[in-house]
Amino acid sequence: MGISIGTYLPPWGTERARVPGYDEDALTMAVEAGRLAIGEEVGITRVVFVSRELPLLEGGNSAPLLAGLRLGRDVEVVERIGGAPATLDALTSAAPGTLVIGVDAGSAAGAAAALVAGSNPTSQVARVQRSMPQRTRLANGQPGFNDDDPRMLREIGVRASIEAAGLPGKPLAVAGLGARDAASWSAPDAPALPTVGASSVLFAIAALTEAGRSGLVAASEQAALSAANVDVSTGAVRRHERPVQPPVKRRQTPGTGVRVSLAAYDRAFEAKVRWQAGKCTKCGTLAMPPRYHCLGCGVDDSWEYTPLPYTGTVYTTTTVHVPVPSLESPYTLAVVECDGVDVRVLMHVTDMPPGTVKIGGHGRLVLRRVAMRSGVPDYGYAFSPDMPDKDKRGGAQ
Repeated sequence: MGISIGTYLPPWGTERARVPGYDEDALTMAVEAGRLAIGEEVGITRVVFVSRELPLLEGGNSAPLLAGLRLGRDVEVVERIGGAPATLDALTSAAPGTLVIGVDAGSAAGAAAALVAGSNPTSQVARVQRSMPQRTRLANGQPGFNDDDPRMLREIGVRASIEAAGLPGKPLAVAGLGARDAASWSAPDAPALPTVGASSVLFAIAALTEAGRSGLVAASEQAALSAANVDVSTGAVRRHERPVQPPVKRRQTPGTGVRVSLAAYDRAFEAKVRWQAGKCTKCGTLAMPPRYHCLGCGVDDSWEYTPLPYTGTVYTTTTVHVPVPSLESPYTLAVVECDGVDVRVLMHVTDMPPGTVKIGGHGRLVLRRVAMRSGVPDYGYAFSPDMPDKDKRGGAQ
């Protein structure tokens, strides 16, 4: 297989544009799409993470990203701030064993990933770098200059970049543009794309793969443009795209939340983010989180990490309406009984409105941002109930 593509859309928003859930960010969506692209493949040596909404600009996002993707700590991670052209450039230059993930966590949210498992089915045709800073951001992260004249971007930006690129014909898809502008510059029957940023070009390649259409694909952002030939004959696509539902109205209480303890964060990381229990080396009793004192045989400090299943069943549940600082309410908590092991874990319920999950319901465990503590995303696993068969599109890993 040359390439494997995974796509993820949050379940919230409208038919026109999805929005991230209250517990989602670019990293959690990257994990959703990346797991779909990886499937059962092994031998991944490099991950390229492209987004304009990277959660941590200092300190890096590599450790939770690799943990969520279930990859080793020695895998190289490249974090790249950019849009659709940056993602396409990363894909065309990818060696076998490279996973490229593009994520958009703004008003049109989604994530897509492509794993180059064999020979790379893409080849660069053109790259144009021009300067037209239509939007800027200040040093404090707040929006700066913004000239929102779409005519200027369309006529000066895209037109000039395509003319400078000297493309041999109209691309099958132009990612990075709104639907109307994309249709103007694309060949007939161009696929409709749910995002316009870093993930959009991978959504385009996924749609072309499903349609069996190989050819020229372009990616644009303001005045930059990249184009590549894509051979979809060796591609496969897996999707996790729930039916859309309106966002839940939640309350946020002002005040200081629980401060982060870096020692506690580091101590809990393996269990919370790599989803591992402590297993007593004497009697085999499991504990989540790991315990110093074994409740099975009473021995102290004799345990090792062991992976837990990523599926389970709701044992009991409750919905919390009382707001507290750093946690939006209402939210649902569930005690989940992990499949095949004697472990029950308390966790948030995600992907469904609060109060709708049922005791006995089955689902999978997904990486989510459970809280923000002193500006640090606190990642852990949440329970995502299974979709009814009639609503399933693709599968989740």
